[in-house]
Amino acid sequence: MTTSSQTTEAAEDTGPAKRVLLAKPRGYCAGVDRAVISVEKALETYGPPIYVRKEIVHNRHVVDTLRERGVIFVEDTDEVPEGSRLVFSAHGVSPAVRQAAADRNLQTIDATCPLVTKVHKEVNRFARDDYDILLIGHDGHEEVEGTAGEAPERVQLVDKPEDVDQVEIRDPSKVVWLSQTTLSVDETMERVDQLQGRFPDLQAPPSDDICYATSNRQYAVKAMAAECDLVIVVGSTNSSNSVRLVEVALHAGASDAHLVDFASQVDLAWLEGVGTVGVTSGASVPDALVFQVLDLLAEHGWDQVDEVTTANEKVTFALPRELRKDLDENPDKPSSVR
Repeated sequence: MTTSSQTTEAAEDTGPAKRVLLAKPRGYCAGVDRAVISVEKALETYGPPIYVRKEIVHNRHVVDTLRERGVIFVEDTDEVPEGSRLVFSAHGVSPAVRQAAADRNLQTIDATCPLVTKVHKEVNRFARDDYDILLIGHDGHEEVEGTAGEAPERVQLVDKPEDVDQVEIRDPSKVVWLSQTTLSVDETMERVDQLQGRFPDLQAPPSDDICYATSNRQYAVKAMAAECDLVIVVGSTNSSNSVRLVEVALHAGASDAHLVDFASQVDLAWLEGVGTVGVTSGASVPDALVFQVLDLLAEHGWDQVDEVTTANEKVTFALPRELRKDLDENPDKPSSVR
């Protein structure tokens, strides 16, 4: 029922109709889910401290929460006391890092996303066949470091457009491109087109390297961006796939787009003159953070939420085998990882 005061407020509000378009899919992908649960189960099974090399996933809230529970995040293996338990993050590590961990007698749990592991195997396969491998990705990203480390003598990183001109290969008929799993699909294909201009016989990976979750989240944003005066992406600044969602939203027609870790970071000035707000989140973001943003928007009049569904994800990954072994021996083991 509409009260007289509500009718008066509606009459005075001459701005655009307020609504929220909520992207689906959004948030946690199967690889992130697996990695975070791996650390949680390690804490429950072995007790703290549990060491994690780098951030288990690129999300400030997740990392801070795990740290409060007894996880110690380190930059490298030499910071971990000998014989301790170390988790490799979802982004993967190079063989050199694995060897360094073995040299310190660390008990490792490999939480590398299986889709990243797939790219590592592609590097090994093409290196064995004596290919030059052009890895499209962002310089300094942990995933790129781990992937390139599988065959550093064969891998060349292609990040920016100018990198294409710096590539040197031995045999134009034996060159292949691979990619970081969390890139923008469109940006990746721009690099591929540039590389094919130099190397017409450039081969593609045997299957998509950009992960299904990254592609799905970008597609969902594209589907709603043109209707949005503003898109709010929940995610951390060091999360490649979250940053890409902001770029995708702007390129797909959103008038404005911003990345925030928490609802408290939403600048209310962004909402001035705005009718439709799009909301999504990166693949390492718990949905609770998205709902906090929705609550904030509702407090300021954006209480109509319409979900824009472009895919239904049902992918799950088993926990790392090192952890499953001890869980199997535990009579109180969980029945499911989901």
